[in-house]
Amino acid sequence: MNEVTPIVFVVDDDDSVRRALMRLIRSAGYDVEGFGSASEFLGSGPHTDRTACLILDVQLPDLNGLDLQHELNAASALLPIIFITGHGDIAMTVRAMKAGATDFLAKPFGDTDLLRAIETALRNSSQAVTSRIELDSIRDRLSRLTPREREVLALLVQGRLNKQVACELGIAEKTIKVHRARVMEKMEAHSLVELARISDKVGIALSRAQHAAR
Repeated sequence: MNEVTPIVFVVDDDDSVRRALMRLIRSAGYDVEGFGSASEFLGSGPHTDRTACLILDVQLPDLNGLDLQHELNAASALLPIIFITGHGDIAMTVRAMKAGATDFLAKPFGDTDLLRAIETALRNSSQAVTSRIELDSIRDRLSRLTPREREVLALLVQGRLNKQVACELGIAEKTIKVHRARVMEKMEAHSLVELARISDKVGIALSRAQHAAR
């Protein structure tokens, strides 16, 4: 299956700047969409289903760039942001970077600087999208487990032996073996090490340890 071309969103209320940026980005081989305001961008729908990044002007007519960044963070959007501004200051830059911005470019900036920033942002986006897809897959597999199988899973990934799991749950060891086999099958794990790695990604071992400490 062919990979979907990464997309770059551009939010800038200056039409000439926005069009120039879009031409540059398109010439680099990326898909691009432009918006004249933060509200227009927010109203265009979710932006987390593919590798993407956002080039965002700080000064906008409605929500400013930093406010839009806050909105996207609150929505857990997997969208790296490159800020651009002609009126930046150190405090603004620090605030944006602390909130997760990939880069902060002061106008006028060179084409090479912008394209390099886009490349970094898209690489970060690709990694985040891949991680999200993996987590969604793991959660889907977890949803197939019965409550008892989830209990068995939590104990197995802590390194408990079958007989120890049986003792703690108060059921026969042969029953634990059946549950263990079903857990391995449903979680698509071929070893306990792999099962532990998969489970750790969704915090199963940690949540179980915290529960036991209460």
